[in-house]
Amino acid sequence: MSVTASRSKPPRVGDAPIVRKALLAFVLLAGAFLIAAPLVVIFVQAFSLGIAAFKDTITEPDTLHAILLTVLTALVAVPLNTAFGVAAAWAITKFDFPGKRLLTIIIEIPFSISPIVAGVAYLFVYGLQGLFGPMLEAADIKILFALPGIVLASMFVTAPFVARELIPLMQAQGRDLEEAATSLGASGWRTFFSVTLPNIRWAMLYGVVLCNARVMGEFGAVSVVSGNIRGQTNTLPLHVELLYHDYQTAGAFAAASVLTVLAVVTIISKVLLERRGAGRRSRLSLAGPANAGADQ
Repeated sequence: MSVTASRSKPPRVGDAPIVRKALLAFVLLAGAFLIAAPLVVIFVQAFSLGIAAFKDTITEPDTLHAILLTVLTALVAVPLNTAFGVAAAWAITKFDFPGKRLLTIIIEIPFSISPIVAGVAYLFVYGLQGLFGPMLEAADIKILFALPGIVLASMFVTAPFVARELIPLMQAQGRDLEEAATSLGASGWRTFFSVTLPNIRWAMLYGVVLCNARVMGEFGAVSVVSGNIRGQTNTLPLHVELLYHDYQTAGAFAAASVLTVLAVVTIISKVLLERRGAGRRSRLSLAGPANAGADQ
């Protein structure tokens, strides 16, 4: 045995028992006070007046409209952003063209811009005094303070999610499989659906889950472009604020509990997708490179 091999490995951070216990205690306390406690308060306050009052709040017409508008926004915005994310990731990873880095930067801009700023920017683009405002008014097309504006604002803040999940994966996979399929006579669409899509589907679904969660919970940009009109253009997060400002605390928490349940469902979906994707990667690694390529 060599001298190097006989030497003990350097200690890792947290190997000392006291450090390990202190670190775990800090994480548990921080998680309890920052995450668990607010969630518990939401459900306690939501049912503070009883189940009947909770049911009345959830089934109240304005609340139902806010829920339906939120779901409708997600049903429109998420598929559009998924298509945009796949197309952007394909263009960036499969083609070489001037401005590729600029396109990557543009895709990531919503991560660094405040949603409020994005909402105000839409006012200056589609508002009556905005860039396209007079033209839209002449054509009797209403963007702001209506569903289209809410969808556009939601799409802006969630535009990077699918693309940023796909770009690193597609860069790591390279272009070999697509080029091989093309050399065998496969069309572009057949190559995409038969080769590319099976390899990226779990990352794409993961991005879709994150995108959906952000769309349903978006407040800042939507509050600017929607006008926050009760029963017409207020989504569920905006409706929670309206109820709270009306001193309907239990009602506000009841509506917030619906958002919380949606968030929990999103997290469960995310975990299941991660587990499914990890299991698939494990099976492919055990099968070997040749079998992995055949499976894909």
